[in-house]
Amino acid sequence: MKRAITRAGVIRATVFFAILILIPLVGGPAWLLNMLIFTVMYAALSSSWNILGGYAGYPSLGHVAFFGIGAYTIGILFSGSVGGGFLPFAVLPLIGIGVALFSLPIGWISMRTRADVFAIVTITILFIAQTLAFNLTSVTGGAQGKSVAPAPFPVDTYDWPFYFAMVALLAVAMGISFYFRRSKIGLSLATVRADEDKAHGVGVRVTAVKLIAFAVSCGLCAMVGGVWAYYVGFIYPQFAIDPLITIGMVLMTFLGGRGTLWGPVLGAFILVPAQEIFAQSFGASELYLLAYAAVFLVIMLFLPRGILPSIRQRLNRKRAVAAGEARDAAALADADADAALGAGLGSGQGSDESDQKVTVAL
Repeated sequence: MKRAITRAGVIRATVFFAILILIPLVGGPAWLLNMLIFTVMYAALSSSWNILGGYAGYPSLGHVAFFGIGAYTIGILFSGSVGGGFLPFAVLPLIGIGVALFSLPIGWISMRTRADVFAIVTITILFIAQTLAFNLTSVTGGAQGKSVAPAPFPVDTYDWPFYFAMVALLAVAMGISFYFRRSKIGLSLATVRADEDKAHGVGVRVTAVKLIAFAVSCGLCAMVGGVWAYYVGFIYPQFAIDPLITIGMVLMTFLGGRGTLWGPVLGAFILVPAQEIFAQSFGASELYLLAYAAVFLVIMLFLPRGILPSIRQRLNRKRAVAAGEARDAAALADADADAALGAGLGSGQGSDESDQKVTVAL
């Protein structure tokens, strides 16, 4: 399970994040940066979900509840003032740690189930959180919503801090995912995903590693939710705890490749811009929903394991075929060489026998 840090991987990550950092500096239309904020947001959410749903094999459908908790935490703390504007970003690590600790008893209860039952339990968590957000009006504002004090950033670069915060959270989520892939935790999670009963039998601390994955995943989602709340400025229960956000992060992870490092990111960078383009093209008739679904279904039809795993499988298959053909060609060449050598030896022996006969006759 421990994977070496390759030069190609380092170059790929460096180039990717360098491009993300340079995009606002180069300049462009405001709508592009706005779309990138939500694209990177979903990439971070999908990478966070992948820690639990991909590496551990527990498909949570209630992660948006923790996204909403992070959003409401920012709304409650900064409804009056945000200081110089960067204070909400500074408290994000505390929010992530707090939500991760808060999620531990929830994870301990819900992860006593598996597979489909676990998915149903997490959906229940989602709707409980949404119901509380609607009814705890003294805390959340209920259906009237909760406002966040506006950030005092310059108009020309207003979106920049939110964008860079999302990029930083994506880097953290991918860094944690990469660490899990190379560590004993990742090996334990892979064992749990393959066969949890056998994982118990070989001495894996199943409950501990599952809770670690659950807590880390929820904490990251909460931090992303905090940045989202600060950016949009007003929090409504139906948007902060929206099942479509969970569906989005799950679809993007499956599209790019569950249990891979770059798969969730690739899925987000395909589906979010596609959704925006289809919404602008077909929004009046709501046909964009069909187009959005069609993109996903077509790719799932031809790449059922996700884009990256399917491409890797096809490349491995081609390499195996090429290696087999090379082995066959080498074996055929060896056979021809042996045959030629045998023919040469036989000719030499025939010449020796003729010489001997001539000598005897003389």
